[in-house]
Amino acid sequence: MALLVGVLGVAAALASGHLVAGLIDPNASPFLAVGNTFIDLTPLPLKDFAVRTFGTADKVVLLGGMAGFLLVAAVLAGLVSRRGPLPGSIFAIALGLVAVAAVYARPDLGQLAVLAPITSLVAGLLVFRGLHGLALRQAVAATEPGQAAEGPDRRKFLLGSVGVAVGSGLAGLGGQFVAGSVDVEGSRAQVSKLIAHYPQPDIAPGADFARQGTPTFLTSNQEFYRIDTALSVPRLRAEDWSLRIHGMVDRELRLSFDDIAKRQLVTRTITMTCVSNEVGGPYISTANFTGVLLRDLLAEAGIQPGADQVFSTSVDGYTAGSPVSETIDPGRNAMLAIGMNGQALPPEHGFPARLVVPGLYGYVSATKWVTDIELTTFAAKQSYWVPRGYTAKAPIKTESRIDIPQGLSTVPAGTVVVAGIAWAQTKGIAKVEVQMDGGPWQEAELTTEVGKETWRMWRKEFDLKSGSHTVLCRATDSSGYTQTADRVSPIPNGATGLHTIVFVAQ
Repeated sequence: MALLVGVLGVAAALASGHLVAGLIDPNASPFLAVGNTFIDLTPLPLKDFAVRTFGTADKVVLLGGMAGFLLVAAVLAGLVSRRGPLPGSIFAIALGLVAVAAVYARPDLGQLAVLAPITSLVAGLLVFRGLHGLALRQAVAATEPGQAAEGPDRRKFLLGSVGVAVGSGLAGLGGQFVAGSVDVEGSRAQVSKLIAHYPQPDIAPGADFARQGTPTFLTSNQEFYRIDTALSVPRLRAEDWSLRIHGMVDRELRLSFDDIAKRQLVTRTITMTCVSNEVGGPYISTANFTGVLLRDLLAEAGIQPGADQVFSTSVDGYTAGSPVSETIDPGRNAMLAIGMNGQALPPEHGFPARLVVPGLYGYVSATKWVTDIELTTFAAKQSYWVPRGYTAKAPIKTESRIDIPQGLSTVPAGTVVVAGIAWAQTKGIAKVEVQMDGGPWQEAELTTEVGKETWRMWRKEFDLKSGSHTVLCRATDSSGYTQTADRVSPIPNGATGLHTIVFVAQ
């Protein structure tokens, strides 16, 4: 019974807080708020390890770990409270205060949001003490002479436990239902109809070597990589969204989604890259993005002299800072995007609107669910990742990757095709070279270039005998720079090194 008392107390706390959060703001849920705060406070090496080890499943692992911790803690709280409710009560209060502090510290939550963790604290404490009292009376009654093991006190405890379990389940489901009742998909359908009126760019034949094992030139929305800090995807309707442009501007702008939709939309093909990408890593994708050019919006606001940073903020409080010079550069296509591959942005990729600034790693250029743009300076404001060890400015580095053969794979001896991708956004790829088994560097065949802001595929054939083989690749961009062989980690502004794989021909 002691175990059950602890577990049900925690369950009631989490469920009641989740229900109240559903009515106020889903991110006020104590479980999510603590998780988001944990992400914010995670040391950079641990964050890098999580992304490297778990990839896009890192948040699932975090939530699972938190759930496991709470379960063990609840069991221990119940066990140490068999003689009296004080230890468990202290545990419930401590957890509640942690949740209150986490919600209060969140930049995306208002003061009303603390009602969720306060409700969680009160409910958890009351349920724990109530069930503990029933369990204690049953235990005492069972030791009295002539009392049956299945007495009225035991039935009260069992009925109370079932009631708490059912109530917790209903509260949790209710919170989830209320939080998910926003008709995001209906709003997305209307935006998709708008985007359908604008033609998508034609991708030239021969833009990829997908038949040889490279990715397709355009990445589907479902396969596009996703790396962000959001434990739960913000659910916004386009009708409820707005953007404020302010700071070092001549005139402040407040734009609704209708204001954006009435403008002339453009579609550009852009490759995006995450700074967490290790050498040869998967966090790079390409899509057609539809929206309005940022330089037009900023020109309308009027950029004041001295402003050198476009500081963007997401609805969940995440911030990024892009250089003004690169955001308004006519040679780039930095945009406020509302569409992706001919559809409205998927929620996990920023619906209703996000920023896309080609040539910069995503952590300084690709704010999803963006609601605020401030013109400021790098000296005045630091974006989310800068105090955590990353540099404020992060141009994407010229890199290349081998996709086929895969590392440690076995292929038939004879003619072996080595193929992959290379990228140098805003510069373009001029050449890719491949080295087999320490031999001379040999130039690979390139696909048709679609644009300077996109990746480019390459392939090279080799006649190989049976045995183990080692292959490397390197890219040269249109400026004449050849990627370095020096191996560095993604911290503080992107990995470098030559992708190397070993495979067997037989």
